Amino acid sequence: MNTRITELCGIEYPIIQGGMAWVADHHLAAAVSNAGGLGLIGAASAPEDVIRSQIREAKSMTDKPFGVNVMLMSPYADDVARVIVEEGVPVVTTGAGNPGKYLKMWQEAGIKVIPLVSSVAMARLMERAGVDAVVAEGMESGGHIGSATTMTLVPQVVDAVDIPVIAAGGIGDGRGMAAAFMLGAEAVQIGTRFCVADECITHQNYKDRILKAKDIDSEVTGMSHGHPIRCLRNHMTKEYLRMEKEGAPFEELELLTLGSLRNAVIDGDVKNGTVMAGQIAGMIKKQQSCQEIIDELMAEFTELMGGKI
Repeated sequence: MNTRITELCGIEYPIIQGGMAWVADHHLAAAVSNAGGLGLIGAASAPEDVIRSQIREAKSMTDKPFGVNVMLMSPYADDVARVIVEEGVPVVTTGAGNPGKYLKMWQEAGIKVIPLVSSVAMARLMERAGVDAVVAEGMESGGHIGSATTMTLVPQVVDAVDIPVIAAGGIGDGRGMAAAFMLGAEAVQIGTRFCVADECITHQNYKDRILKAKDIDSEVTGMSHGHPIRCLRNHMTKEYLRMEKEGAPFEELELLTLGSLRNAVIDGDVKNGTVMAGQIAGMIKKQQSCQEIIDELMAEFTELMGGKI
């Protein structure tokens, strides 16, 4: 299947794996790329030596293109941006800020740059800066979220820019993928469904929590201080929301969640840890390999599109 995104990234299918902190390591990135999508290593707040090692491990596991997601608020962002050039990574996605300071360096190295945006204004700003595409992410997604839904954000971004748009947020099957294409997207970014992939390093408790999730299990913490995060309800979210309602200061709330994502992903503490997952979690009922996930997505998508892709 050819879209501007598959041509841009050199991939078989217009499916990009989310660059999720603690979740998206070289195992997952390589598996998604081997299956025909674009795998991403989530740099999060890791230092340069860790990311360099992750990139080299991914290269040893796949000869297909993969990328790195750079969290621009990371104290190591400058170093990671340079490592990506040194290691010849072909695609970079970015989140939590404006990647403008790195664009010239990346573009001179021939790297395709795809920032995440949550508004039309940001999409236009990124297009003027010269990025190659944007990910328009709706608030249905897991983790840090904006305020617009995927259904409303994607078509407005598509109408506002000429560069290709990747839809993200609340997409977990062929129906969601087809809907995104009807809105004008040329690829989809999927996170939560890949959290339960066989190749994903998330603790089995984390996977099981997603697999057992109901439609009403998604909650958003941090609305009161402007840093909303979508996750699955548990003891931690109950306590956090109680403290928020009582007007607890931001610093006190931050202490409650310090290290909680790692505790859930790596140690399997799904009671007190942060189980980041999108609203799509309630639709995910089976653990599969990345190849099986992508094959199933494409089969459903192709059937819904009448075989015309």
